[in-house]
Amino acid sequence: MELKKGSNKSVALVTGASYGLGAEISKTLARDGFDVGVTELNVNDLSSTLSSIDSENDVQSAGIELDLRSIESIENAVSEAIKIFGRVDVLVNNAGLLIAKPAIEVTPDEWDEVMSVNVKGSYFMAQNVAKHLIEIQKPGCIINIASTFSTIGTPNVSPYGISKTSVAGITRHLAVEWAQYGIRVNAVAPGTVETKYRAEIMAADPKRRKSNISKIPLGRFGTPEDMAEAVSYLASSSAEYVNGHVLTVDGGLTIS
Repeated sequence: MELKKGSNKSVALVTGASYGLGAEISKTLARDGFDVGVTELNVNDLSSTLSSIDSENDVQSAGIELDLRSIESIENAVSEAIKIFGRVDVLVNNAGLLIAKPAIEVTPDEWDEVMSVNVKGSYFMAQNVAKHLIEIQKPGCIINIASTFSTIGTPNVSPYGISKTSVAGITRHLAVEWAQYGIRVNAVAPGTVETKYRAEIMAADPKRRKSNISKIPLGRFGTPEDMAEAVSYLASSSAEYVNGHVLTVDGGLTIS
């Protein structure tokens, strides 16, 4: 794919951007003036995100195939983004896999799948983007999506919560190691986000919805827009002295 020549905008690469939080992050970064590469296992699933970006913003966008379980696919996706846009300035490691079941029922294959996508995939996406930034001698920004499950224990999501605890660890370790290159590494830890899918589930169980909201001091669930604005801040020059931080965006849930 070839884009218009001469764009000097910063470039963001967002994983898992076909719907929900990833799509909202992509649109918000486009609003902020970034050219945006969006990834998904099936690039055809990115059509809605790409159409929204292209119709609402004076930026360029492209869909890129990515399977986070494959190191070869990770390398190819980053190389493709660089080929299309000329460089990558910001990586948002959004894609993730959730398995919701009791810990005693989790199989080794399910464990490996979650860790491969959420931990290994995030780590090596960050590594490949950092290699690029170090090679071109440019500063950059990596933003991981962690979770409040990385700080509080919750039943029936243990592989996911443990993987997101690892994502927070990746954030801190890489932030220290890559600061010398001007590469900032931070994370956003969302609380309960009312995506379209979650809204449909909660609508079917009003008592559960009310109970869950009652635990949040601000009295509402988060929105994809809330999380995207946090990513927007960390990707901006306003956060140029923020490094190694996990920004919790949960309405006060984890401190209540």
